[in-house]
Amino acid sequence: MDSDKVLHTCCFFGHRTMNETEELISQLRAIIETLITDKKVDTFLFGSKSRFNDLCHETVTKIKEKYPHIKRIYVRAEYPDIDDSYKAYLLKSYEDTYYPNKIKGSGRAVYVERNYEMINNSKFCIVYYDEQNAPTTRKSGTKIALEFALKMKKHIIHVK
Repeated sequence: MDSDKVLHTCCFFGHRTMNETEELISQLRAIIETLITDKKVDTFLFGSKSRFNDLCHETVTKIKEKYPHIKRIYVRAEYPDIDDSYKAYLLKSYEDTYYPNKIKGSGRAVYVERNYEMINNSKFCIVYYDEQNAPTTRKSGTKIALEFALKMKKHIIHVK
């Protein structure tokens, strides 16, 4: 993605499970609208496999009614090659989808690599990370993504 496009792009990452509250939903909506109106964000990158991601997609989809120019892009970590019917299914919920070539062969790290792709192609990252609810039996994918976003000096917006 070219550097001008990155300036107007936001990605989301967070835990698979979360404490979903009306306050969080309102906070998320306000943050996304402010990014659109004040920072000229027009592209939102989504992954999969988390309730936080689903909530963000639902929120952006509602906001799209007010700001029809914004784009929702699904960055796949599975299915490098998809047929026309699956692509048509995805394009009912997104304006575009792609599988990053550089994550091919990543094995179990494919979701981490996909998150790096989204972070590298965004200026803003909206993050739901709760240390107390992070997994203890493995390293949290959300924590790995957050550490990478910090290292890459992205504008990180924490929500809880």
